[in-house]
Amino acid sequence: MAKKKVGDILSVSSLVFMIINVIFFYMKRGPDFDIYFGIALFSILSIIGIIFAVVSLVLSKKHIFSWISLITNVLVLVFAFLLQLAMGIGEP
Repeated sequence: MAKKKVGDILSVSSLVFMIINVIFFYMKRGPDFDIYFGIALFSILSIIGIIFAVVSLVLSKKHIFSWISLITNVLVLVFAFLLQLAMGIGEP
């Protein structure tokens, strides 16, 4: 497979990781949900998405999807960090 095609596939799959994060966030909210599991899942999926986006930036010539997927996954990671920070401040 050509490098360009692999880069395109990785950039789209990186966007899929971000979409999975958003769907999971809206499906599993409520008082009976373990927030630390959610934070860990958001972090792991967004780090995998960031890795895919960086590799797709290196391999692909279509940089718009790669940049969009990189930015959205970084935003999800920042959201997970802020959620972890809020949980740390809120607990005694």
